[in-house]
Amino acid sequence: MQSVTLIIDKRLEMSTKYKKLLETNTNNVIISKDLITALKIIQDKEPDLIIISDSFDNDLSDFCKQVRALTYNMRPIIVAMSKSADFNDRIQVLNSGADDFLSEPVNAEEFKVRMKAHLRREYESNLDAKQFLPNKNYTMRAIKRTLSEDKNWAMLYISIENFDSYKQAYTELASDKLLQTYSAIIQASLDENDYVGQLEENIFLIITNPLKSERLASFLTFVFDSVTHKFYAEHDLDRGYMILQGDEFAGRRANFVHSTISVVSNEFCTYKDTAQLLNTLIHIHDMADIPNKSNFLIERPKISGENAIEEKLYNNKILIFETDEALSTLLHTILNLQGYEAEIVKDFKIPENQNTPAIIIVDAGDLEKKNGLNLCYTLKQNNNFKSSKIIVTSIIHDKELILNTGADLYLPKPYEIPNLIKWTDIFIKEFNK
Repeated sequence: MQSVTLIIDKRLEMSTKYKKLLETNTNNVIISKDLITALKIIQDKEPDLIIISDSFDNDLSDFCKQVRALTYNMRPIIVAMSKSADFNDRIQVLNSGADDFLSEPVNAEEFKVRMKAHLRREYESNLDAKQFLPNKNYTMRAIKRTLSEDKNWAMLYISIENFDSYKQAYTELASDKLLQTYSAIIQASLDENDYVGQLEENIFLIITNPLKSERLASFLTFVFDSVTHKFYAEHDLDRGYMILQGDEFAGRRANFVHSTISVVSNEFCTYKDTAQLLNTLIHIHDMADIPNKSNFLIERPKISGENAIEEKLYNNKILIFETDEALSTLLHTILNLQGYEAEIVKDFKIPENQNTPAIIIVDAGDLEKKNGLNLCYTLKQNNNFKSSKIIVTSIIHDKELILNTGADLYLPKPYEIPNLIKWTDIFIKEFNK
């Protein structure tokens, strides 16, 4: 992405001279000859560097204060240019928010080098320390600038799903290596006209040409799935999933990481602001996300049709398979009091014509019959229950045996009801995501 430099100077000859000195392929220079226009450009473009001259009637110190107040959330470099070489004037302007003060006339080579150093420092101060990519603030600035430009663009919202589970299972050091590898793959697939930055630790954003956006999304999902097996231990690869450890997550089955990408462009829709754009990207991203496999989805032209899309209703239904009648009654009562729609199912038979529940709580049964474990396996093979989250409670203290049946969580008996409620809340949110 090009950096943006704003020169606020009503002198045509001097401002044009400064622009010629600074404008390059990586630095877009804009000239404003009045203060009102300058303030509008600052809001629209969020420049990295603002050069203010004292060619206006306004006091230079006061204008520096105005600009700094307007840009408190983005903190650009402000350089003041003045015909005055007075020491007190320098101090006053620097105290008013300017980062540098140059007395005119200024040496052209020194001016170029100073401004280049300011831009370099501004960019480097916005780099993430782990991945050396522009951080969220800088990326939001890049989005805003792109929306204000009259050119075709496409944006890719790229996430690493199940990243927190991977970090918990394999430590932060391993997760950093995973991030750095994917970051390197992304950067290697772009050219000098593209932009890539972070929105979150495990979320990237690419700004590119619409013509290559689909090819890029396809390539990144393919490569990610091709390399991620190198980041797992052999026993996890053989098992096909991770088992989380620690007091808070013990017994949780976690899927491997995968990458989900959403793509939008201004070919089919005009976006008013960054909030509208990000909401669209996230919405398409959520539709693209599928378990255990990287995937991408691209915004297409919309075909209008009344009631063509049915909104997904929030599902808080819970089925309880529990042989202990007293415990099943207790769970049913507590879960209903918590606002869930709980239902007790007797025996270990799958009810007919049953709508997909968000959560199924299954007692594993005894070690000999394993009725609950067989039921769990059957439920995961049933398309009507495949997406349901299954919590298996058991006196059988064999975590891997239970999770291998497809359970999402192993909860050893006896367990505390608040712990069950906590996991119920988590799984209800995950199911309805």
